[in-house]
Amino acid sequence: MSELPPRTSVKRWLVTTNHKDVGILYITTALFFLLFGGVLALAFRAHLWETGGTGLLADREFNQAVSMHGLLMVFWFLSPIATGFANYFVPLQIGADDLAFPRLNALSYWFYLFSGIIVALSFFQGSAYAGGWTMYAPLNVPTYTPAMQATTGGTATILGLALFLISVTVGTVNFLVTIHRQRAEGLGLWNMPIFTWSWLLTAWMMLFAFAALFAAGLLLLSDRLFLTQYFATDQGSGLLWGHLFWFFGHPEVYIVFFPALGIMFETFQTFCGRRLVGRKWVIIAMVLVAVQSFLVWMHHMFLTTINLEIKTLFMATTIGISLPFDLMVFALIYTMVKGRVRFTTPFLFSLGALVLFILGGITGVFLGAVVLDYEFRGTYWVVAHFHYVMVSGVTALVGGLYYWWPKMTGKMYSETLGKLNFAVYFIGFNLLYFPQFLAWETPRRVFNYAEGAQFYHQLSTVGAFVFGASFLIMFYTFAKSWVSGPDAPDNPWEYSRTAEWAVPSPPPLENWTGRPSYASGRLEFVDDSAATTDGGVAQGEGKAAEATVAHEEEHADHASIWPLGIGFGTFVFFLGLAGITPYVVQFAEGVAETVEYEPTREALSGLVGVAAEPNIIYPVLTLLGIAIMGVSLFKFGVEEFNVPEPAVAERWPFEGVDNTKFGVWVFLASDVMVFGAIIGGYIFLRLHMGWGQWEKVPFASWPGLLNTYVLLTSSFTVILALVFAERKNKKGLLGSMLATLLLAFTFMGVKAYEYGYKFSHGEYWWTSIEYSVYFVTTGLHALHVILGVLIALFMVYRIVSVDAYLEDHRPVEYFGLYWHFVDIVWVFLFPLFYLM
Repeated sequence: MSELPPRTSVKRWLVTTNHKDVGILYITTALFFLLFGGVLALAFRAHLWETGGTGLLADREFNQAVSMHGLLMVFWFLSPIATGFANYFVPLQIGADDLAFPRLNALSYWFYLFSGIIVALSFFQGSAYAGGWTMYAPLNVPTYTPAMQATTGGTATILGLALFLISVTVGTVNFLVTIHRQRAEGLGLWNMPIFTWSWLLTAWMMLFAFAALFAAGLLLLSDRLFLTQYFATDQGSGLLWGHLFWFFGHPEVYIVFFPALGIMFETFQTFCGRRLVGRKWVIIAMVLVAVQSFLVWMHHMFLTTINLEIKTLFMATTIGISLPFDLMVFALIYTMVKGRVRFTTPFLFSLGALVLFILGGITGVFLGAVVLDYEFRGTYWVVAHFHYVMVSGVTALVGGLYYWWPKMTGKMYSETLGKLNFAVYFIGFNLLYFPQFLAWETPRRVFNYAEGAQFYHQLSTVGAFVFGASFLIMFYTFAKSWVSGPDAPDNPWEYSRTAEWAVPSPPPLENWTGRPSYASGRLEFVDDSAATTDGGVAQGEGKAAEATVAHEEEHADHASIWPLGIGFGTFVFFLGLAGITPYVVQFAEGVAETVEYEPTREALSGLVGVAAEPNIIYPVLTLLGIAIMGVSLFKFGVEEFNVPEPAVAERWPFEGVDNTKFGVWVFLASDVMVFGAIIGGYIFLRLHMGWGQWEKVPFASWPGLLNTYVLLTSSFTVILALVFAERKNKKGLLGSMLATLLLAFTFMGVKAYEYGYKFSHGEYWWTSIEYSVYFVTTGLHALHVILGVLIALFMVYRIVSVDAYLEDHRPVEYFGLYWHFVDIVWVFLFPLFYLM
């Protein structure tokens, strides 16, 4: 399937891989989750109208509403709506036809949508997750919060988050390859539009930060699904969760805010009628913030047992990261001062975002000081500060929606309604959150408060409903525009500077009628067909023009059903996993009993795990999901889907690699972070217990040594496979791939023998923390081996059936990169678990 149905067809939105369509899907879905999370917020704000804790919601319902509001807004609204803008406009801004991997782009969307559906369904599976959006340990495991989370729904929520993180990884790889390797001729990195710069840095931060959270999620899921003990007992450590979560959590603030900041820069330039003041320094400041964001996570942990010297160091890094933001704020102010401001709706939202961010930043300085943080941490001061920072980003993103609405729809909106929307929004937001600074002594996430704070809470609740009404005005404004708004010109903004305004509104499917080029220093469209005469290349045009002509004649596909199939199969699989753990309580002494009543907190004081009542539907769903995934992945692999690389493009500093190879490198960088976090967790827990007191789990060193030789040999056979593919030797290629498979099965057989030996002696992953760490870490590596085996089996099928990889040997090289990475990881695991 390659032809794209019309926009009026439902089928169009199920099969499309076009970046503009996927962008619209992201934006509309994110707005739905905004409404979902907003309704939850209104519910618990209504509950807090009066003190006493006897309002609209019961205690469990209140905890669910607060927790899920935070999770939905941070993960399923803020990042995805920015991803929607990036999907639609980054290729247009850099002169690309589409993202580098269109089918993966569609797949990332379907993973995102289905992850949100899993989270929504968790409310109907006993109880959604109710331990706070930060999921602090040990409240994130059922043992310590049975009344709220010993349910399938809580696990489903975390599985939905894991699927969302997979979506983010797939999308991030796609954007990094596209921006680094598909910029129009003459468009160097320094000259990219500032929104694209903001998204490039966001994508790099997402690649590493979300990998750390994914690792933490894997450990949490192992505790909930397999009853391991990372966070569930005194042997585990809640502090480990804090480190892993906040290593993600603080970069997440900038991941959310950077795209909004990019929109602010774009709209300030457009509506002040001048180039951003200090543009190069602003870019340098953003790069510094992106790097520094990974060096300040412990300021969220000042109340833990970390020693004072470390806390002081992180106080200094926190103050340091505020300095580049000072530069960016002054750049925006000076751009306003030196320009001629036009107070359109997009500019008002961007200006409002700047004001809110300044207030959020100033109040955040208090929390950056260790002594003051001791007083403010866990109070409504943090709630107010957090929302002034995060919702300042939302404010700019709403401004971006108004800014690009004419381009996406071809319709203009009512400026009167837009300005009314801003006024209600700005008043409602400040009425909602500023009183919370005054009621700062209220503990956060608590459904009761002191009587003296009731007036401030009532103001806040009124503000919440006014703030919510502003979004109803926004939706009405856009609906009216869509139905009866005047047609938008190609460029409704007089001083806009970026390439998306040089094409029709809305843009055509293929984006450009000619090839975009900045070779002359300004945007031009080159008609490469004019360089040919009688099928040849005109004198003086050379190989570049010849290649470009070939590219222009090559058809690009825009439709595939298999990303939807993979996404749906994964959804069914994860839904099954949510309830697959039997309702068994594991006592600390190792005795298992079935519990037929809802246990109390006291009854569970000595337990390490509890899961939901068994239901045959969950194993069935798990197997069905695997089957759907398997078929869809196979069809995805054999589908003919053409995505021509641009023959002429700026690719510094990655000219020497093709798109797929660079994509594999980027993915492996993310996987390095996942394994680094998992192995780091092992080192942390071992130091926590005492390095010498840690029990070495494997019964002997020889299985690990044997498997080291096996995997190293398999790397050699993969290299042989590449050599034979380059020589177009089918028998040699097939033999080398089969040898690699044989060695992989040998590795898995040795590992199965080792695991079986432990099981036969009554030693399982829940036996102690040492066993949990050993089985989870080596099991994750074994999962990578299994995935490699599945890829190799598919490649063997292709070699046998269609003589694949003889004319183009690159897929063998890509597989080799992955397989060598798996082998290198084992080289680290062997001494850590078998020798030390």
